[in-house]
Amino acid sequence: MTRVDFYVASGAGQLARLEVAARLSDKARRRGHRLFIHASSEDEAVALDEVLWSFRPTSFLPHSLAADNAAAAVVIGWATEPSDHNDVLINLALAPPPFFSRFQRVAEIVTQENQGLEALRNSWRFYKDRGYPLQKHDL
Repeated sequence: MTRVDFYVASGAGQLARLEVAARLSDKARRRGHRLFIHASSEDEAVALDEVLWSFRPTSFLPHSLAADNAAAAVVIGWATEPSDHNDVLINLALAPPPFFSRFQRVAEIVTQENQGLEALRNSWRFYKDRGYPLQKHDL
């Protein structure tokens, strides 16, 4: 069964969400996981792509936009189901994507905006009502 982790950041805004996604991606890749990062839009996917290129000056996290290389170890997609990923999903959208249950783990990122907080509370209830194991991590 898919395990769902909510990562609660103290910051607010899109950049805070993208930086948490970058940290989680880096950590998961160092542990050998394959990741699909589900962005809410193409603009968000492109912004995350830029953050990942400059995230750590002393390291490199190979990644690709889904439109460029859907088979990469770290793929950023939007408005599409991943082709061959089922290990770790980092969800940047404010609702669970329909394909979440094919993944071993789902990471939901919570930042401190009213709209996002309410949407992610709904996501917590969605997963809980369906019996998925949930964990909350304060960052």
